Amino acid sequence: MVLTAALRAFPSIFHGAALRLLAKTLALTLILFALLATGLWWGFHGLRLRFGWGGGGLAEAGATALVVIGAGWLLFRATAMAVMGLFADDIIEAVEREDYPQAAATARPVGWGRSIRFALASIGRTIGWNLVALPLYVLLLVTGVGTIGLFLAVNAYLLGRDMADMVEPRHPGLPPLGRSSRWLMGLVSALLFLIPLVNLLAPIWSAAMAVHMLLGRREKIKR
Repeated sequence: MVLTAALRAFPSIFHGAALRLLAKTLALTLILFALLATGLWWGFHGLRLRFGWGGGGLAEAGATALVVIGAGWLLFRATAMAVMGLFADDIIEAVEREDYPQAAATARPVGWGRSIRFALASIGRTIGWNLVALPLYVLLLVTGVGTIGLFLAVNAYLLGRDMADMVEPRHPGLPPLGRSSRWLMGLVSALLFLIPLVNLLAPIWSAAMAVHMLLGRREKIKR
């Protein structure tokens, strides 16, 4: 079911609504990381002047770059999904109208208030869980694959929850996705985020996949 949903979701990436949402998501994510880099640079600059450290601007730029790269590995997925959560209704509505018109006609609008709460909860959970797991990520580096395995397991759970939270409130009359379905859906999404370039499309792809997981299941039952 999850692979079928992922394949059915792929064409949705090229919807006009999806491309507009992709532009918004990437723009806001890059702005947030630019603000982070600026804040870090000023922080390192102030510390260098206060303690009289050498190295000048090159050292400050190098330290900033290292922290931003590390933060990007940890936070890009969280930030992109949280930002996308603010506008997810655009792509979700487009997929529902095209593939599930009956469900689209009875869908309940989510609203900005809930979208903001979703975005804040999403990024808080992701940062919190990954910080808790960070010591294990480091310890498992010696295994070669342990860090990636744990990262996928943790983020599959987090992504599956985020994706379900995007679509389930629009259809309160439907039974929610089960834990295993959520986790498998999140695992596919987490794998997408690991692939260069594809990870830029992963938030849109994930939202469309969640629609097919929830509504495609009902379609299958009717048959």
